[in-house]
Amino acid sequence: MFNIKHSQTVPNGCKGAAIAIGNFDGMHLGHQALIEKAEQYARANNCISGIVTFEPHPKLLFRPDEPMFRLSPPRWKARLAKALGVQYLDAINFDMSLAGLEPEEFVKQILVERLAVSHVVTGYDFHFGKGRKGSPDTMRTLGKKYGFGVTIVDQVTDIDGVAPYSSSYIRTALRRGHVAHAAHQLGYWWSIMGTVVEGDKRGRTIGYPTANIRLDKGCEPHEGIYAVRVRHADQDKNLTWKGAAYIGYRPTFETKRLFLEVFLFDFDGDLYGQELIVEFIDFIRPDKKFDQLDDLLAQMKIDCDTIRDRLDIISGADPMLDFKLGQLQSANRL
Repeated sequence: MFNIKHSQTVPNGCKGAAIAIGNFDGMHLGHQALIEKAEQYARANNCISGIVTFEPHPKLLFRPDEPMFRLSPPRWKARLAKALGVQYLDAINFDMSLAGLEPEEFVKQILVERLAVSHVVTGYDFHFGKGRKGSPDTMRTLGKKYGFGVTIVDQVTDIDGVAPYSSSYIRTALRRGHVAHAAHQLGYWWSIMGTVVEGDKRGRTIGYPTANIRLDKGCEPHEGIYAVRVRHADQDKNLTWKGAAYIGYRPTFETKRLFLEVFLFDFDGDLYGQELIVEFIDFIRPDKKFDQLDDLLAQMKIDCDTIRDRLDIISGADPMLDFKLGQLQSANRL
């Protein structure tokens, strides 16, 4: 997959594509419906498929003082796109210059002159250009003018036809610890990809050594204990573990920084500097301050036993196997 940076010249092989366009934060099942439409057109018309997205997320440009809970930061988004079979991802630099383009200028400069698209797929609620004046109808009109086709995808809902797939819904679910609800919207277990860094090594002294991963600014799932699966980001290594994860400020030790700490079951080794993918399978309990270290250790033993049982159940009947990314995730191919 070509991962095109905004400053790069678009390779000739990426021009004339059928593209899906949007922010695609989370690459949830609604986003995947758009991507599939682009891929269907590409297969039928012997062209390639691509994604046009925006970095940073527009909300970060207009509200820089409000950290945003990104479901899929850029590198994770690119990995998801590749797993879905997308042939290129063009991450357009979203700055004030781009935001100030009139809708037609945006289409002309980006879609026509930069990418020479043959077909564009957008969601029913996609707006673009200065003041978000461009609508799906605008895109359809401009497509006729500049010679590319347009498909508008209506709101996509869950299998019950009730809840629309929504990045905002998923963020809210994760803030409440409802990781299973989030996963059923995503079509895979929500994950954090990051590099293991040195912590204070306190876990080693109490029998629970952890891999520590820095969280992106704004990342705010519910604080507490989770059942997780962990994979090495280098798929060639084919390393996977089950484990217990903690997100929080460690009130027992009175720290003031948000941590993601993962205790890997049945593992003894050094992962410093290695990149891991942590899949959040189930929320076990909220964060809690313990007056005595022995009380914390007793609860950690209970938590780990509970998590082993939960993960054994998921291993036998993983509900994400109903979805493409969930299948790839389970097979360590995401």
